[in-house]
Amino acid sequence: MIKNMRKTHPIIKLINKTFIDLPCPSNINSMWSFGSMSALCLMIQIMTGLFLTMHYCPEMTMAFSSLSHIMRDVNMGWLLRTIHANGASMMFLMLYIHISRSIFFNSFLLKETWISGILILFITMATAFLGYVLPWGQMSFWGAAVITNLVSAMPYLGTMMVQWLWGGFSINNATLNRFFTLHFIMPMIIMMLFIIHLMFLHQTGSNNPMGTNSNMDKIPFHPMFTIKDTIGFLMIIWILLIMSMTNPMMLNDPENFIPANPMSTPVHIQPEWYFLFAYAILRSIPNKLGGVMALIMSILILSILPLTMKMKIQSNKFYPINKFIMWTFFLNIILLTWIGASPVEYPYESIGMSLTIIHFSYFIINPFILMLWQYFK
Repeated sequence: MIKNMRKTHPIIKLINKTFIDLPCPSNINSMWSFGSMSALCLMIQIMTGLFLTMHYCPEMTMAFSSLSHIMRDVNMGWLLRTIHANGASMMFLMLYIHISRSIFFNSFLLKETWISGILILFITMATAFLGYVLPWGQMSFWGAAVITNLVSAMPYLGTMMVQWLWGGFSINNATLNRFFTLHFIMPMIIMMLFIIHLMFLHQTGSNNPMGTNSNMDKIPFHPMFTIKDTIGFLMIIWILLIMSMTNPMMLNDPENFIPANPMSTPVHIQPEWYFLFAYAILRSIPNKLGGVMALIMSILILSILPLTMKMKIQSNKFYPINKFIMWTFFLNIILLTWIGASPVEYPYESIGMSLTIIHFSYFIINPFILMLWQYFK
């Protein structure tokens, strides 16, 4: 009877279809594990965030002290908070590697999967920004002031939209409450998008390093890929624990140890490291509206790759020129991250402008080079 239930129960059948009997290309390597590793990071963030909300107080005069209470008085609260803070960095690292792998091996040709993935990245960035405001330190407060003020660049409705977002004429208690509520709800939306992303992936199947679409050389997901993913999961948990126990505040800004003060502006306002490349693009454009548009397009422009990149073989192993341009693009993003952490002065301003032009030029030059390569081959 138990054996029959294992075969017929809908949940068991779904698990078998999704994680055990799913046909996967036999030649995919560990680079294909970063998607599931980012899903694990999301689960860690949701669980640690849930326990932190039990002690956090979303009120201007108490938010900073409630975090101090979590770190000092709550049993293992210091570990929960540091895992949550460092887990955000770990999740973005996994997402960026996952997207880089997808660009390198042209996984964007799976259009629905790619678009849902870009949407996940966009909402995850918004969620991380909302969470960064909650500690209500100096950098949190002024980071919120800078980013929310960008909405005022919108023609005609900008000022009204900013005041609606703030819940007043400046950042106040209503702003903090709204950010806390949205930061709690949006991970649930990300989780649903993860499921949709997985459904689209299962419709088409994963691509592979050779770029072949053949269904002949596939093996079940279990046991080979479950073992690969498990090793990745253990590595993430191990790195997070090591970071949280040895140098928990390594990625935290020193300004955020000072309670928010609207009367004192930090010398150098900058976001977390995973936003620095977009922040560098924002401040490289002299016009405010143009900077906001460039900031948004720096992420959304990835969604045009399925339309512009038309290749006969779904792998860059056979396109050496495109491979070189792609590595230049990845290096450019690292340099933009460095510029985002640098002060707004010469020569960093002019370098940032040049790197911004290179960033957007990739999406124009690469399809053109690919077209010429395929034509002359």
